Amino acid sequence: MASPSGRGFIPMRMRQSISQFELAFEQETALERRRREQLRRRAANRSRARRIARTEQRGKVRFSVLVLWLTLTVVTVVVVMFETLAWLMA
Repeated sequence: MASPSGRGFIPMRMRQSISQFELAFEQETALERRRREQLRRRAANRSRARRIARTEQRGKVRFSVLVLWLTLTVVTVVVVMFETLAWLMA
């Protein structure tokens, strides 16, 4: 056994303190890892929700434009059809 003043001797109290420090460090590291993973998942969920909202908004705009063009097409065809009918009947 080495002497207390020599190298290689670690008092029992210090050994326990180091063990406690290592255990606390491991626990803190695991907790930090879980926090980072949770934050990453939350960010991914927010990003997915934003992407879905943008897609839905674009879909609504595209549908509105489609309805507008179909309405204009129907009105144009009806007007031209009746004008042609009136011209033929005259």
